[in-house]
Amino acid sequence: MSQEFLTLIDRVREQSPLVHNMTNVVVTNFVANGLLALGASPVMAYAKEEVADMVSIANSLVLNIGTLREPEVEAMIIAGKAANEKGVPVVLDPVGAGATPYRTNTVKRLLSEVNISILRGNAAEVANVIGEEWQTRGVDAGTGEGNIADLARIAAQKLHMTVVVTGKDDVVSNGEESIIISNGHPLLTKVTGTGCLFSSVVGAFVSVESNHLLAAAGASAFYGAVAERAVLATGDHHVGTFQMEFLNQLMLTSSSDVVDLAKVYSKVTTI
Repeated sequence: MSQEFLTLIDRVREQSPLVHNMTNVVVTNFVANGLLALGASPVMAYAKEEVADMVSIANSLVLNIGTLREPEVEAMIIAGKAANEKGVPVVLDPVGAGATPYRTNTVKRLLSEVNISILRGNAAEVANVIGEEWQTRGVDAGTGEGNIADLARIAAQKLHMTVVVTGKDDVVSNGEESIIISNGHPLLTKVTGTGCLFSSVVGAFVSVESNHLLAAAGASAFYGAVAERAVLATGDHHVGTFQMEFLNQLMLTSSSDVVDLAKVYSKVTTI
């Protein structure tokens, strides 16, 4: 398999894609700063009166259900349908799916009414989206019993889209081929918004690469390398220091750094 997806960050920085984020209020500032640091152009627009117009000039749309309210859900549907009409790729982050019926039903509605390009969530979220058993304690519950490689593959096959399951290892699957990425650092789980930002980074990468599997895998390898370099640069495991340096490394980490640090392998599934 070609390893060109490891250098997709170069294209992101060259093209500076406009990523339309409909994300949650907890992480808006962090997501915007993170996208700016890596070289993309973020926009946050939520009003149903303008989302269709905004997405028509964007290069990707990211839908994040972290802080749900019905007006935002309606706006997401409008934006998603407009993105589909314009051929703009849509990334869905099903934050907390399975924690409450409202969250789970909202994800199902989005999947039924919008053509989603990439679903990005932790194992518990993705499992609940497709009706598989997995422990869910809240919006950040990602641990449980099961094989995440199988989960990603089954979800991709059921949903007919690329699925990213994040955890100690990230698994990206389109149902036929899976890419496992073992980069990252445990401190990513100690900073609010790193998962949400990752979904938006996936949005930036899919803006410049039409192969959704490679776009998501490239984003994962880059993001994991950024986390590893942030820890190396600070020399400690303090959460505040890590968060600041993580933003620095989103700007400083090069494609050659990703190639040097990447721990990836692919698996082809016979159906």
